[in-house]
Amino acid sequence: MTRQHPYILDDQVGYLLRRVQQRHLSLFSAAIPQVTTTQWAVLARLHEMGPLSQNHLGRETAMDAATVKGVVDRLIRLNLVSTAPDPDDRRRLTVSLTESGRVLFEGTWQMALTVSDATLKPLSPEERETLMALLLRLT
Repeated sequence: MTRQHPYILDDQVGYLLRRVQQRHLSLFSAAIPQVTTTQWAVLARLHEMGPLSQNHLGRETAMDAATVKGVVDRLIRLNLVSTAPDPDDRRRLTVSLTESGRVLFEGTWQMALTVSDATLKPLSPEERETLMALLLRLT
């Protein structure tokens, strides 16, 4: 006799969020192949806030220290950001957009909005608003 378990994968929030994220990542990479969504988050935050310490940038993009360091290193290799010692604390690195990073962001931000819209396409405007409000409550 097989015992029925109440755990059904398709009913689990983490599984569903991962599937939605996979769909979003696929749409994003097709629309903006130059960078990943994680790299895009760094470019967007730097564009919004200006130069930030690497540590502060990690907090502002919800990345731990090792992850943001790896992302920044890859963006440096792509010539999209640069780093310099912080004038107030030379042990701290300040990350800034390069001209190429600014041009990439300014040339693709509208496409990024289109990707977000495509991700939410199955939802009505009211459902989109509700989903976004609920997701913000979970962060």
